[in-house]
Amino acid sequence: MSFLAEPEEVAALRRIVRLHLTQWGLPEVVEAAQLCVSELVANVLTHVGHRAPTTFALTMKDTYVRIEVGDPAPQQRPAVIAAAVDAESGRGIMLLEAVATRWGVTVHEDRKVTWCELATGLAETTGHTGGARVDRAELLIGLYSAAEISDSELRSRLSVTVAEEAAIDVIADLLHWLRAHGRDPDEALERAQMHFEAEALEASP
Repeated sequence: MSFLAEPEEVAALRRIVRLHLTQWGLPEVVEAAQLCVSELVANVLTHVGHRAPTTFALTMKDTYVRIEVGDPAPQQRPAVIAAAVDAESGRGIMLLEAVATRWGVTVHEDRKVTWCELATGLAETTGHTGGARVDRAELLIGLYSAAEISDSELRSRLSVTVAEEAAIDVIADLLHWLRAHGRDPDEALERAQMHFEAEALEASP
């Protein structure tokens, strides 16, 4: 998401982090992730300026939660500074280094992205969950990979109307599954639509 850097945005971002990590079944990472978001945005406010066009991303990378904050100042690189005991600032990156498993900066021509990753304790990438809908989607993906149901079989089991409603529920479950695994449901829908249109075009006479 994109926003203009302001102190009041930090509270909103912290709520977003809590919401998504809870939905992903990772409540134990919430506190550390919120701290990282606060420090990354504070770094933009201090070194780039208020109302700087800023971006925020929260994703899963393997078994790690990844947080990214981008700003339009590639020349200003964050660094660990040994702050005095009574200093009122300068500890942000030190805190980030202490809390995060790893962190870094990706520099582009006109912007930079400061990122950090937090270990989740998951044994595998699919170890977290978003509830019943995500569990159903996991089951469906397994069934879809294992076997195909013919059109005649489907029609014999369900009327077209009932099947349509079931298909809509399946799509909704899959979107929940994507979000639970740190993916963008809107982007997935766009890609699916592109695949559908391309295949429909190939199939047309």
